[in-house]
Amino acid sequence: MPDPTTPAIPPEEAPGTSRRRFVAYVLAAPALAIAVRSGLINPFGEPAAAAEIARDGASSQSGVLAAGGSGPAIATTPQVFDYYDLSDLLTDSCRPTNNLLTLDVGHDGIVRFLLPRAEVGQGITTSVAMIIAEELDVPLHRVQVTLRDADPALLYNQLTGGSNTIHSLWEPLRAMAASARGRLSGAAAQQWGVSPSSVTTKDGAVYGPVGQVLDYGQLSAAAASSTTREVSYTLKEASQYKVIGTRVTRVDAVDAVTGKKQFAMDVKVPNAKPCMVAHGPHIRATPKSLNNQAEILKMPGVTHVGLIATGVAVRAATFGQCIDAVRAMQVSWNPGTVDTINNTEVARVLRSVELPMPSPAPGVETFEATFRFNFRSGSPLETNAAVADVRKDSAEIWSSLKNPIIAKQRIAEFLGMSADAVTVHCTTGGGSFGRHLFHDAAQEAAAASKLFGVPVRLMWHRTEDSRHGRVHPASVSRARAGFAEGSVVSWDMRHTSVATDYTHGLGEMYSGALTSQHYPGFPLSGNLTVAQGIYTLSAGMPYNVGQLTNFLNEHYDYDTFNTSSVRNVYSPDTATVRELMIDEVAKRMGLDPLEFRRKFLKSPRMLKVLNAVAERGKWGKKMAPGTAQGIAIHNEYKAVVVCLMEIDARPHTVNRKLKGGGYTGPRVTRVTIAADSGPIINPSGFEAMLMGGAMDGIAQALTAGLHYDQGLPLEGSWDDYHYTRQWNAPFVVDAFTVPSEETVPGGAGELGCGVSQAAAACAYSRAVGRMATEFPINFHKPLDFKVKTRTPPYPPSPNNGLKYVR
Repeated sequence: MPDPTTPAIPPEEAPGTSRRRFVAYVLAAPALAIAVRSGLINPFGEPAAAAEIARDGASSQSGVLAAGGSGPAIATTPQVFDYYDLSDLLTDSCRPTNNLLTLDVGHDGIVRFLLPRAEVGQGITTSVAMIIAEELDVPLHRVQVTLRDADPALLYNQLTGGSNTIHSLWEPLRAMAASARGRLSGAAAQQWGVSPSSVTTKDGAVYGPVGQVLDYGQLSAAAASSTTREVSYTLKEASQYKVIGTRVTRVDAVDAVTGKKQFAMDVKVPNAKPCMVAHGPHIRATPKSLNNQAEILKMPGVTHVGLIATGVAVRAATFGQCIDAVRAMQVSWNPGTVDTINNTEVARVLRSVELPMPSPAPGVETFEATFRFNFRSGSPLETNAAVADVRKDSAEIWSSLKNPIIAKQRIAEFLGMSADAVTVHCTTGGGSFGRHLFHDAAQEAAAASKLFGVPVRLMWHRTEDSRHGRVHPASVSRARAGFAEGSVVSWDMRHTSVATDYTHGLGEMYSGALTSQHYPGFPLSGNLTVAQGIYTLSAGMPYNVGQLTNFLNEHYDYDTFNTSSVRNVYSPDTATVRELMIDEVAKRMGLDPLEFRRKFLKSPRMLKVLNAVAERGKWGKKMAPGTAQGIAIHNEYKAVVVCLMEIDARPHTVNRKLKGGGYTGPRVTRVTIAADSGPIINPSGFEAMLMGGAMDGIAQALTAGLHYDQGLPLEGSWDDYHYTRQWNAPFVVDAFTVPSEETVPGGAGELGCGVSQAAAACAYSRAVGRMATEFPINFHKPLDFKVKTRTPPYPPSPNNGLKYVR
């Protein structure tokens, strides 16, 4: 590792430096350590998206020909998204601190990188290791990627979100690895007294012109430097790749299936006993008193019990004993934030605060519709969990965190300590879906450990996790299309939503405080200001639709509901509205949905993916009555994705009875989904992300929603919440990638979600002969589960899983 006393690398270059240039440095250290820095950015001076628009032939002038059609398509009003999007914002926010990332080659020949992102199952540790292995010519098993502790010096460079990890790290990782390869090659050439151009690298070793060979570990000291100084490097051409683009098993796959993979609950901390929290009967209800504390303390295994800000915490020898204690608690609760609210009331309020639309132009035919999206769960398979050891003058936390810096800072503030006194370790997470943008479990664990004076291993009960965890906000969207003389001439959309909580900011206290009224010392911009910015940078329009207006209005304060970005922020809902409207406009213009899209798409890149999916999925094939195909397109995360779904909505399918009660609903029978997302690091991992996104999209369009009643979701577990199950999972999922001309990878983690939700909605609407306008489509069917009590005692977990199979 580099000497911590070594002067820091200058974090930036002079204004005007190319945004694509990275300067590499060898750090003063006993073994080889490499870092890079990037230049100052003028975001609009060199926009990648603008270059793509120019290359693809889009224009802001009216009357241009669309990419795939023969008739006139009026180009869409230029949007900020077309020139600078959320991926650009996230990547550029990392650049000032990229110089703090280091790549180390040890004396043992192992290459080590501390990843300032969260691994929550999306496979980024594998992709990062592959990038390093490629540029450094080292076997993949000799690259160790571990998660970095919270480090406030990184500022925005430790945020995991927006499917941005590989896009933002692609260039600095390659530059560091290529620089290390050059240093090792140079050290070997010097030892052998030969020209550096005469040596080659392979499998973690340098080979000389006459059979000499030295392993990287043998060269690490010689390649190191006693001073920090700039070094040159040469990146590989894509044609030289031997690792990138190959199908690789995840580096943690064996550990995952053998139980060796380490999550928060696997961390070994002396005397850290299990801890659970009882939460209230309403969202954000706070405890007033525990009325049988003495009784709880006498229960088997219980060591501590007491009130914290968010509930009643109990510590015991086992989690089973914690559950027993929680079930036995008699708690008096203060009111929550939405004690009388239900879904219908939320939708009514959202409609009442919708922003106005302009009046349609004279002589223009219009079609308008309003769509409703209910709350959706963001609960992953791993419930909220954290380990905390709070002492008099220090604290140590272990949890899966996508924003560890703000977790460190706010926990320190709560404990009355300096941030330096609080150490936050990032553990692998068993899923996230936006959950780990917040540190709810870590905060509670710290509170319980402080109260009890001993370490705790805190885990949420599944029912608490389902009801009090983070959810995707409910929303209402109104859209209107205007068309005349065979063209779409206007498009207006107003998306009205329960507020998405952005108080995590871009990763640290200052940007998080911008949305929070609880930090009066900070310049308050308000949650809506931040939300509108994110909406603007993510809500694109892939079609030429003439004059475009598209605005967000968020209602309810961010601290009214427990919300978050749940595997996408706005895109699943806005894409569903857009694609349903496109189908309806196509019908009114006498066009097949595919032909309409071909005619009005903005770029050949989009058309290429659309055609590939349509051909592979056999669009237009003969379908039985009550079955249909639906197709949708979406562009985000520097990528284009298209999904074609086939659905069976015939009565005998929809009304098929399930074991245990209830009915199945429509079934998606086939999914064809493909993307152009630039260079693909690991095709297997990328396709898995598309498949997972498809399962999310099916659930959100057809079955999965939260029923709020008196301020609490009725769903209290995965048995209640109807995520995609075996009975409605497609028989075939065909996920693939389309060759790309892009040179930087786009996103993968969230890419397949919104387009799949849209495709499922379009397929269902075509199958039943009417446009669906509320999601999930089965939301108002009678509940097919027994509602759990609002407060403990909850029923025990089922011990016969077959009884609950759906």
